[in-house]
Amino acid sequence: MTASTPLLEVRDLSVAFGATSAVKQVSFTLQRGETLALVGESGSGKSVSALSLLQLLPYPHARHPGGSIRLRGEELLGAAPARLREIRGNQIAMVFQEPMTSLNPLHSIEKQIGETLLLHKGLRGANRKTRIVELLELVGLPDAAHRLNALPHELSGGQRQRVMIAMALANDPDMLIADEPTTALDVTIQAQILKLLKDLQARLGMAILFITHDLSIVRKMADQVCVMQAGVVVETGSVTEIFARPQHPYTQQLLAAEPKGEPLLEVADAAEVLASDVLKVWFPLKRGLFGRVTEHIKAVDGVSVRVREGQTLGVVGESGSGKTTLGLALLRLLSSEGAIRFEDQRIDDLPGKTLRPLRRAMQIVFQDPYGSLSPRLSVGEIVEEGLRIHGLAGDWKSRRDRIAQALEEVGLDPAMQDRYPHEFSGGQRQRIAIARALALQPRLLILDEPTSALDVSVQAQIVDLLRDLQHRYRLAYVFISHDLRVVRALAHHLLVMRNGRVVEEGPARQVFACPQHPYTQALLAAALNLETGSVL
Repeated sequence: MTASTPLLEVRDLSVAFGATSAVKQVSFTLQRGETLALVGESGSGKSVSALSLLQLLPYPHARHPGGSIRLRGEELLGAAPARLREIRGNQIAMVFQEPMTSLNPLHSIEKQIGETLLLHKGLRGANRKTRIVELLELVGLPDAAHRLNALPHELSGGQRQRVMIAMALANDPDMLIADEPTTALDVTIQAQILKLLKDLQARLGMAILFITHDLSIVRKMADQVCVMQAGVVVETGSVTEIFARPQHPYTQQLLAAEPKGEPLLEVADAAEVLASDVLKVWFPLKRGLFGRVTEHIKAVDGVSVRVREGQTLGVVGESGSGKTTLGLALLRLLSSEGAIRFEDQRIDDLPGKTLRPLRRAMQIVFQDPYGSLSPRLSVGEIVEEGLRIHGLAGDWKSRRDRIAQALEEVGLDPAMQDRYPHEFSGGQRQRIAIARALALQPRLLILDEPTSALDVSVQAQIVDLLRDLQHRYRLAYVFISHDLRVVRALAHHLLVMRNGRVVEEGPARQVFACPQHPYTQALLAAALNLETGSVL
């Protein structure tokens, strides 16, 4: 390779799934030590282009009608499987968008990170364990040395993503493909991870192909930008040129899109929909030969909430702070201590059979849409399942109409209801999950990071949609998120959680304008710095 040869050179790359063209003649180059951002809405072809680099698309369904992918001048399209295995994880590593489906649920994080160290570096025993702990500490996993035996489901969404980043960085690759690497992370950890990637890039001369829908991250991380729409690169340029003087209408639209507006006006005498008193969710830790309980992880420790009709309660905090656990406990999906009331009825002591009819009125949208959607059911069957269980919408035609309406409300074509989850992008899958919940016309909706997988233009649409539905049906929302821009556009009241406890609460406008607790101040400062493009 000569000094002028790019580290990576992609020319006229096309990808087709059967007769459907997903990527059309995409070209870009990446120099050593440079960061190139692929930007565009979900379904634009960003991830498909990235997966093509390592030949990770499903064969034989995916094919390349044309194009070239060269790493240091070596052609990767059509390369031998053995050669591709040498390159994957060693020269080019990848952080995938959805860590829960990328990590093996049956293996500890030590085993999964250790596997790549064994295969590519030959590390064993104490040296391997030391390197694993070092990597987990680098990506900010708390108490890393004592979490080695943890399984993926025992970690929060943000913690799982950090494990994925540690695994990708294990072999000091020449190039890192980062597919939405901070999607599941709160703003303070986002800033830490982005700073970590920049530091590693400077130290190792590592190139980064950064795929994201978050333009505030692009402004900070990227040197060059490729804007993609419908499988085509519509604009390329330096990050300065793209943000200062965008030429293509689609680029201008992306830069202008963000969640806007304010929460709806509250009704002073609105009825209380959901409440909890000193709610606790403690997980026992067992140690020793006889497995005695020596201490507890206090995931939720004495949290009281009140949500009224037509009100949005925002719950914010770092990953692992207990936000999602609180939401699951309020719906009786986790065991807890403390009173829980839904529409003036105690539900914390109700048996499952008695609770089931109430579940139609209490719905949840989970953080990981791919993990929460059955791969064996079509979209129509997924949305229809709740309707059938609760005996709603009558005959088959009526249910199809109800499904079509739910899909239209979240911006999806009703004709898509006979397709399957794997045929959709990450953002589209999240919209399906929202449609499934809305189809039952609930009174309460718990939204666990519902916009984290969505690009900015769709985030704005979903915020407008949720606000419209709340106005129309007087829905109560518990909105769990690390994206403070979205929370600010929706929430009336705010809970700030840290280590299972509420450190600050109050009217959202008041907390955003004048935060009292140092932790809240740090969260808002991190969010502001991300929006303005500075590195903490």
